Amino acid sequence: MQIRLDDQLATETLAALIADRCAPGDCLALSGGLGAGKSTFARAFLRHLAQDRQMEVPSPSFALVQPYETPKGAVHHYDLWRLDGPDALYELAWDEACEGIMLVEWPERAGDLLPEGALHLTFAPGDGEDSRVVDLTGWPEKRLTGLHP
Repeated sequence: MQIRLDDQLATETLAALIADRCAPGDCLALSGGLGAGKSTFARAFLRHLAQDRQMEVPSPSFALVQPYETPKGAVHHYDLWRLDGPDALYELAWDEACEGIMLVEWPERAGDLLPEGALHLTFAPGDGEDSRVVDLTGWPEKRLTGLHP
């Protein structure tokens, strides 16, 4: 499924719609170049799950992982850009995180350790300044129904 996001609000709306469909054991794999919209999506997703629009959501670029507690349980936000290799994930509470909800930026660096059935969101610039196009794969079509923001 491909969705066109006209602006930041559309990205945030999509994040909220997907957050409503998530449950413990789900993994969202966020791909795309720098500035493609991954961090905007992740912040909106986490704020929606935490039911806190003002929540501080720092980038996990240097820590590699940032844990959160939400009404739906534990959420781990990973940024694997600086990861040395998939084996390093075991030092980052990866197994524990797989039991909760996971947001994984640069998921290709997780190799075979990325959970099966992850929702892959691939962000690309759109034709306008703030527009994006996102491809969604990995979840059954009925779980994606109604996601157009």
